[in-house]
Amino acid sequence: MRKFVTMLLAASAALPSLAHAEEVIQVPGFADFLAVDGETVWATNKGRVEQWSRGGKLAEVAMAHPCGAMAISAGSLWVADCDEKAVKRIDVKTAKLVATIPTGIASSGELNVVAGDGSVWVASDNGADDRGGLVARIDPATNKIVASVPVDAGTWYLTYGFGAVWAVSAAKQSLQRIDTATNAVTARIPLGKEPGFLAAGEGGVWVQEQGDGTLARIDPATNALAGRVKVGANLKWGDIDTGAGKVWLRTTDDQVFAVIDPATMAVTARKGKAAGSGALRWTPEGVWTSAHDEHTLSWWSGADLQPTR
Repeated sequence: MRKFVTMLLAASAALPSLAHAEEVIQVPGFADFLAVDGETVWATNKGRVEQWSRGGKLAEVAMAHPCGAMAISAGSLWVADCDEKAVKRIDVKTAKLVATIPTGIASSGELNVVAGDGSVWVASDNGADDRGGLVARIDPATNKIVASVPVDAGTWYLTYGFGAVWAVSAAKQSLQRIDTATNAVTARIPLGKEPGFLAAGEGGVWVQEQGDGTLARIDPATNALAGRVKVGANLKWGDIDTGAGKVWLRTTDDQVFAVIDPATMAVTARKGKAAGSGALRWTPEGVWTSAHDEHTLSWWSGADLQPTR
């Protein structure tokens, strides 16, 4: 009997861990940018935004051209519409459009709408082009723009953290710190080639240097470069998030996403087979990714995605 139990244990150890499996959800169209809403996720798609759970689609809201990363704040989903040059506010409980704020949108698709310090922020423009140069601040209480912050041309990518809005200009290769008390840029940090999406958390502001294939870490206390991680030949498109003592980086080449340890500045895991461009959002229970070219959403869970001890 003891020999039989030993054989069973050896056999089970040789099997792949089902807890680490990727759950794939087929999503017709072009599912791309994501925003986590409890156990569900909102995704931009062609002519609409959709709410999905692991069991299927829950809601759909028509839009002309939803674009860029979204934010959830004040009971609402905030989405840029690149055709209407406006930010749309959608009630997450009713899946109804409740406001359209004409902000101007400083991109044709790659950008972030972010929430922080009681406001919603988006890269704006002067109404004549999409080169950027402004960040609009929206008050959710009034659905009005309450400030327009001058920034470098080509500023499309935003995040909020450490008491500030952080804005990347791909054209100027700069990271700008926006003081939310004064609505002014108080620091500029030079970056590598083609900087793009960014996230604030786990001790730093993390910026994709897409042309170099590196992830830059900025110290928010000193507004200076604190290090770089080489991830691949490039980091075109993709996405980034932080949580559970890790940095989560959606890539286009080599794998679906990479996991970086901020303490050692090392890539500690590479998950999935390359699936083209898409988005990523971390949750305490797992990670959501999209692959718009493969028309899928994926849910990743398991012990290796859980908080470190």
